[in-house]
Amino acid sequence: MDELVQQEDDDCPELVPIETNRQIPVTIITGYLGAGKTTLLNFILSEQHNKRIAVILNEFGEGSALEKSLAVSQAGELYEEWLELRNGCLCCSVKDNGLKAIENLMEKKGKFDYILLETTGLADPGAVASMFWVDAELGSDVYLDGIVTIIDAKYGLQHLKEEKANGLVNEAARQIALADLAIINKTDLVEAEALKELRDTARSINGLVKILETQKARVDLSEVLDLHSFDSKDSANLAEKLQLMKSPGPHLDKSILTVTFEVAGNLSEDVLNIFVQNLLWEKMFHNKGGLPMTVIRLKGIVSLAGKAHQVMLQGVHELYELNDTPQLWGNDARINRLVFIGRNLDKEILLEQFTSTVVIQERRTRDA
Repeated sequence: MDELVQQEDDDCPELVPIETNRQIPVTIITGYLGAGKTTLLNFILSEQHNKRIAVILNEFGEGSALEKSLAVSQAGELYEEWLELRNGCLCCSVKDNGLKAIENLMEKKGKFDYILLETTGLADPGAVASMFWVDAELGSDVYLDGIVTIIDAKYGLQHLKEEKANGLVNEAARQIALADLAIINKTDLVEAEALKELRDTARSINGLVKILETQKARVDLSEVLDLHSFDSKDSANLAEKLQLMKSPGPHLDKSILTVTFEVAGNLSEDVLNIFVQNLLWEKMFHNKGGLPMTVIRLKGIVSLAGKAHQVMLQGVHELYELNDTPQLWGNDARINRLVFIGRNLDKEILLEQFTSTVVIQERRTRDA
């Protein structure tokens, strides 16, 4: 791992400075090897659009130093500089490379207004996403807009069926579990029945994910950029999706699934924090088979006692946050709607644990 240590002299190419005080959105693009991530990036950079996009490519290779391309697209023209990084991936200790590259970009205030960060095919996009929550200084300059996962229509099911040793998470399934948008690419290479099976499997893993189907990674850019999946601008859309959402059926990987439920009433913020921390941090909840529940992605709209506004709950792995939304409860029934995506989840146990905290809180309120 020594050769993977970030070098101090790694720097970002000089870019034309512009005045900007606003936060720059970052979209993480992930997907299994060969699914079409680079094709999508090339398509985005070659399309006519009004965004100046900086792209940090993360290509795996053998040997010593690896060149990473930083490309800036404006008015349909492609300007390419080379960002020299000596690490090869964005996971574990090496994930700092992506962070360092973005920090350098923000220091330069380069000619861009959007950052696309491609992860390697085996990377955990959740670890990359967590960087933006952990680094408060960086968070003042950029915000995580969403996670886009590319799925190979022809080999996607094969990737999802791969058995991992020692109970490890299937990388392809985890990438779908974390996605805000899933793009099934190369649909022209499969029959309709196989495509439906893949689509149903993706939906069963992640019941909230939006799915697009395409060929040669050609998509409408408005469907990929400005998702606002991690901020309160998504709250109205999320609330509507949670109301319409149905529990997905079983799929081929029984360990990763989506659980959703609704519970009426107000919550104590302190009690809710204890519940979430016991679930995400302490791994205190186990399913009926005795296996610890592991949450990969958590989303919800909750009603906190004393708050007139709906509150959005977001979580990725062990990180989570509660944010007020612009939506008022008003005369609407105060119903907490939550979605858990992860391994070994048991809806009955989660619902019982959650409901008990609500009931206790409501009883205390009445007694008071």
